[in-house]
Amino acid sequence: MAQEGSAQKPDVAAAVVGGNNNITKLKNYCDWVMPFLRLLAFGATVSATLVMALNKEEKTIVVATIGTTPIQATLTAKFQHTPAFVFFVVANGLCSLYNLLMLASCFIGSKYDYKGLRFYVIGTLDMITVALISGGASSAAFMGQLGKDGNSHARWNKICDKFETFCSHGEGAIIASFIGLLFMIITSAINIIKLKNIHKSSNYSAINIP
Repeated sequence: MAQEGSAQKPDVAAAVVGGNNNITKLKNYCDWVMPFLRLLAFGATVSATLVMALNKEEKTIVVATIGTTPIQATLTAKFQHTPAFVFFVVANGLCSLYNLLMLASCFIGSKYDYKGLRFYVIGTLDMITVALISGGASSAAFMGQLGKDGNSHARWNKICDKFETFCSHGEGAIIASFIGLLFMIITSAINIIKLKNIHKSSNYSAINIP
């Protein structure tokens, strides 16, 4: 019996050491990966915000003809005219601000961490941000497709044949937003893995070696 107990001690100790080594490796890996991913997400979402917010085009078109005299009107296309684009700008702007704050927390957040609570808060905020930017990008993509192709069933005419620059800039902003969404999903997944390994580390530490 004594030999069995003594044989178990090295195995348990090795498990504890191995678990702690894995946590240390993951921590070192995430120390530079997480800020890098957040920086990429910030670049994508802030680009989407600025491009869409500054997207504006004026065009003069003929709306009627009286005799031989054409009647012209100057029309303006800008993001404020579409609630989906307004939501898109707000969602990407908030995501940009959030990632900027998270970049700051990567350097000073560890000083104010309490029993790993920081990772739980960041994980929750990451998922909220993913949902927010996903909704903004999806709604803008829907309106973009409607503006490009129209809807013959609802008799909604397309406008991208008249406002080519506005539509091309909007398309670029939507693509940038989806790229930012991809980086945020990867960041959220890594944070979940980090939380899982924190739990493993806690379980190893709770083992009572006789």
